[in-house]
Amino acid sequence: MNSPRSIQDAYTEWSSTYDQDRNLTRDLDAFVSQRLLANFRVDTAIEIGCGTGKNTLLLAGIAKQVIALDFTEAMIAKAEKKLRELGTTNVSFKVADVTKRWPFDDQCAQLVVCNLVLEHIADIDFVFCEASRCLADRGRFFISELHPFRQYQGTKAHFQRDQGTEEIEAFVHHISDFFSSARQSEFTVARFDEWWHEEDRHKPPRLVTFIFTKR
Repeated sequence: MNSPRSIQDAYTEWSSTYDQDRNLTRDLDAFVSQRLLANFRVDTAIEIGCGTGKNTLLLAGIAKQVIALDFTEAMIAKAEKKLRELGTTNVSFKVADVTKRWPFDDQCAQLVVCNLVLEHIADIDFVFCEASRCLADRGRFFISELHPFRQYQGTKAHFQRDQGTEEIEAFVHHISDFFSSARQSEFTVARFDEWWHEEDRHKPPRLVTFIFTKR
């Protein structure tokens, strides 16, 4: 197994096959996002780490306006092409590093969505702080992440190439870390769930999801 690469470089490389690769975590994330968010209705949604647009179309159906961020231009290019071919017109994309101040005004959105991103960010306190700043009062922050129980066993985001398995640098955030960061940024917990893929029998949960509400 090769050493971990730069996160940005790794996702640039992975973008060419991300949608086609067998990936149970990606597929489960899409399923739970649909299940938990499909009935939301908001004016503006911010998507953090949109990737190739796996969940962007869902957000375009529940929000009047979606602003989707990713720090990998190749991933955004895939997402833009996908939504353009579907005729979606209420989504704008921005290349941005979410570990720095987000390119939004205060209280500009009613929903912030973050899927399979925080495992690659060392300081999640900053992400919670920015989500709180950008959300209007009573706005909601949805998080879907690889469950730390899987991380304890050594699981990381990875993909296959001819030269072997490419691992992507990851950081372990315990369940208590999410709740602690939420409290510091004035969020309350609206919902907390753990999820298994149908092939995960007798295994720890694959994903953990949170819906936080800004106080």
